[in-house]
Amino acid sequence: MAEDKVQVEVEGSPDAVWAVVRDFGGIDAWFPGIGSCRVEGNVRILDMGGMEVREQLIEIDEPGRALTYSVIDGVPMESHRATVAVVPSGAGSTVTWSFAVEPAEMLPVFQDAYGKALDALATHVG
Repeated sequence: MAEDKVQVEVEGSPDAVWAVVRDFGGIDAWFPGIGSCRVEGNVRILDMGGMEVREQLIEIDEPGRALTYSVIDGVPMESHRATVAVVPSGAGSTVTWSFAVEPAEMLPVFQDAYGKALDALATHVG
């Protein structure tokens, strides 16, 4: 499994940034390319330009300000696991999106998507 992470510094407080990241069903408000999002149980269904992607919530770590999920359908790959974590950094926050995917050829797709998402998140909460 191929692993990587992307990071961004955000001007918002850790609590403010975590409130946005923690909202599993609110990702369509800031993640580029997601037209809509709905949640059924612990699965969010994303409409991405006519493509439907399903992601399953694995864990929300409130004290650690981390959300872990897995893409379970809609993307051609064997496995996926990602964690978005928010930590204090000076007067703001550092947000890290760590992920592991198989096949490894999918790694650049997620590097690009998550990098753009973090830039959008910084604008959204900053």
